[in-house]
Amino acid sequence: MLNDQVRQWTASKVGALTEINLLDEQGCTSQVQKISTASGCYILKSATKEKYRAWLKTEAEVLERLANHSIPVPRYFGFYEDEDASYLLMSFEEGMTLTSALKQAASDGEKQDLMRSFGQLLHDLHTLPAPAPTRDWLTQQLELSAYYLQQGEADGNAQLLEKLNNHKPSQIDQTWIHGDCTPDNVLVQAGKVTLFIDVAAMTVGDPRHDVALALRRCFQNDVLKTAFYQGYGRQTITDDEFRYFHDGLYEFF
Repeated sequence: MLNDQVRQWTASKVGALTEINLLDEQGCTSQVQKISTASGCYILKSATKEKYRAWLKTEAEVLERLANHSIPVPRYFGFYEDEDASYLLMSFEEGMTLTSALKQAASDGEKQDLMRSFGQLLHDLHTLPAPAPTRDWLTQQLELSAYYLQQGEADGNAQLLEKLNNHKPSQIDQTWIHGDCTPDNVLVQAGKVTLFIDVAAMTVGDPRHDVALALRRCFQNDVLKTAFYQGYGRQTITDDEFRYFHDGLYEFF
């Protein structure tokens, strides 16, 4: 339930609240509620743990920066913090996650179409003009991995981190990336993958990381992987690159 201060803040942004529903699909980092008002429906995302509050604040900043950008993400309405939690208010977008859509697909052909459209969405992101990065993305991620490891907030261990530092993949041009581009973090609308959600990690970085996470559940499924690459139309990633980003770096996030 929302406390009075959060209710008042939310109402000041989108109007009087008529209904609040906890959504069925929840991540492990935050709570997601659907807010209904006379003007429409919105999402109120909240986090209480320090690490996830920081991620939520970053997501708010990303959405605010992208308000007039062509990248398909929810619309930003506001960010609020109190002593106990942080709150991000954004538009409610119809659809379901790609994870759910793949489970509900009636045929293998439907699954292939979904993966093909996922590849197309990622292609469109990776080919957008991107600002020049101020620092190497992978270096930053490895430094952040070391911090999370020190804080006891990572599944990876010191041996894995040392391996990642000593066996970096060859450098390639950095592009816009989602940063956590799993099938859980894109929405399917009218049978196509059309929208990015959970965009706290969206920045300029290594596109191979996005591809590895996009293929995390079907890297060994040649049919679905081929469908993805048909939509993606860019370079494929090697087995070693998949293991580096999905089985390695992702263990710290």
